[in-house]
Amino acid sequence: MTLQQLQYVIAIVEHGSISETAKQLYVAQPTLSSAVRTLEDEFGITIFHRSARGIALTEEGREFLAYARQVVEQADLLHQHYGATRQKKQRCAISTQHYAFAVDAFVQLIQQLSLDAYEFTLRETRTYEILEDVRRFDSEIGILYLSRFNEKILRAMLEESHLIFHPLAVAKPHVFLRADHPLAHCTSVTTQTLEPYPFLCFEQGIHNSFYFAEELLSTMPHQKCIRVSDRATLFNLLRGVQGYTICSGMVSADLNGGDIVSVPLDMPERMEIGWISNPRAHLSPAAKLYLQALCRVLTDYQQTDIIAETDALSIESMHKDN
Repeated sequence: MTLQQLQYVIAIVEHGSISETAKQLYVAQPTLSSAVRTLEDEFGITIFHRSARGIALTEEGREFLAYARQVVEQADLLHQHYGATRQKKQRCAISTQHYAFAVDAFVQLIQQLSLDAYEFTLRETRTYEILEDVRRFDSEIGILYLSRFNEKILRAMLEESHLIFHPLAVAKPHVFLRADHPLAHCTSVTTQTLEPYPFLCFEQGIHNSFYFAEELLSTMPHQKCIRVSDRATLFNLLRGVQGYTICSGMVSADLNGGDIVSVPLDMPERMEIGWISNPRAHLSPAAKLYLQALCRVLTDYQQTDIIAETDALSIESMHKDN
């Protein structure tokens, strides 16, 4: 095994094919194919499925990729520490449900880093994709919520995928409304008072199970329902059609404008917000800093009852033996 062979595998995954990788790296395709075969023979695994349609990572390949990235990252750290001219580029990927606080924490992460080079990814995506991203090592951290309704199913899926849920906060249910909505100044609202207004929710694609819904009361029928795929569209519709959505109540005026307010929803349900990890992968330094920023942001939201705060020490100890 050589460092270059590991770098080739990582590059093939990033570019999606051996031919495209060869073009980008100015390396002959047989050289790349030989490097992959050498690694497969050495470790007795199959890294890529090969077919007429191209290549795809196997389950063994996904796990191998996670370790390969760690080895390459550590090699970059050595070069950086001992004065190599090549500069280390930090990488970090986060997958999350559509939460303003997750973006707030990401902004804090960028602001506190003094790096000349980095490559970060923030995916606001569907619940099933969050689980898959972390399982496949495409993201280090996934952010979602559990409730009494979805907890049994989601925990079973987490266990099946060998993922771990780490609780961060418990949030009381709220609704988002535009500031001049007829219900915006109520001390609380009920599902009955909301019924005349359009209900806005995030569509979940082909995995459109009630258990994957980002909103509480996903099985409740609505006379008017609008499904969207991104947070910007949802907030624009809140402003334009006097709609509402059920949420954690944590809204950022800096990111979403001051014309959206949250009003408590009168119901006993709670949202347990947390992050998921794959214990077979180490958290990068940037991911650990992101979790610290996430805890600070959640603490700053006064409408959230914090039940667990993940500090630097616990994050480090949680993964030091992985």
